[in-house]
Amino acid sequence: MGFYRSFVVREQNKGEFSRSVEEKDIQELPAGEVLVRVHYSSLNYKDALSASGNRGVTRRYPHTPGIDAAGVVEGSTVSAFQAGDQVIVSGYDLGMSHPGGFAEYVRVPAAWVVRLPQGLSLQQSMMLGTAGFTAGRCVEMLLRQGCVPGEGDILVTGATGGVGSISVAILAKLGFAVTALTGKNEPAFLLNLGARAVLARGEFVRAPKKMLLPERWAGVVDTVGGQYLETAIKETRYDGVVTSCGNAASGDLALTVYPFIIRGVRLIGIDSARCPLSVRERIWQLLATEYKFSQLDHLVSVITLEELDEAIQRMLAGSLQGRMLVRLI
Repeated sequence: MGFYRSFVVREQNKGEFSRSVEEKDIQELPAGEVLVRVHYSSLNYKDALSASGNRGVTRRYPHTPGIDAAGVVEGSTVSAFQAGDQVIVSGYDLGMSHPGGFAEYVRVPAAWVVRLPQGLSLQQSMMLGTAGFTAGRCVEMLLRQGCVPGEGDILVTGATGGVGSISVAILAKLGFAVTALTGKNEPAFLLNLGARAVLARGEFVRAPKKMLLPERWAGVVDTVGGQYLETAIKETRYDGVVTSCGNAASGDLALTVYPFIIRGVRLIGIDSARCPLSVRERIWQLLATEYKFSQLDHLVSVITLEELDEAIQRMLAGSLQGRMLVRLI
């Protein structure tokens, strides 16, 4: 069928990994019902981990990362998809053990494929990507658990990152008063997304031995974990809800049960990799309609496959802001 370009991570020596763009044969793609010509992908923290040899994400190398892909169906063995359909592929095993979206083609099971909703372009869908999808799930959960605009502030941690920045923008668009917590000196960026206030990360964590802190938040979107999540839970007001979707700071959580049994705080984990297709379709539809915000273009930097390596290094160093769109056309 031909050849295509792919960003490949190889283990040169034990524990030493190289990254480069290679030409590969389409015939070598794994089995799947749908072949997609990828137009856009996006860089996520999980991709950076895979590209650096993290065995908790990817066990076998050589490997092509990329947990996101959006493009056009080029071939399908199922009636649900036809050549020419515009689709999104994200989550499941894409970019982890299955060759991912940092390539001009992916072949995947039909159960992984979502038809592009009306109201989003392929480019916009990957400006959002898994980060936007995760943000959408967090926001939907806050709403389902009773958070209402005008009835209390919402805290977003890791607010200059992909999930955090999109969460700020969606919540502000829906009318919530958002406080953005960040370790970067970027208040203008967050205020332009709609944040009402910006907190510096260094000033947030305090009194770690206290079981409870004064009530501040009606809801929380936490993207970093560790002591920031601990403090946020301790500050969540009675009957408030905390969504947890990341562990960039730490996967540990040192808490008593008091926030949960005295204030009735609800801590809800948000997964984006294994959630059912019906959930994916619903969230993507919300991102194309009710959750669609006007500042999306300002969140995104565009890179090519050849520029991925540098972007991965910057992401691992914590120096990226917003979203990185990978253009493959």
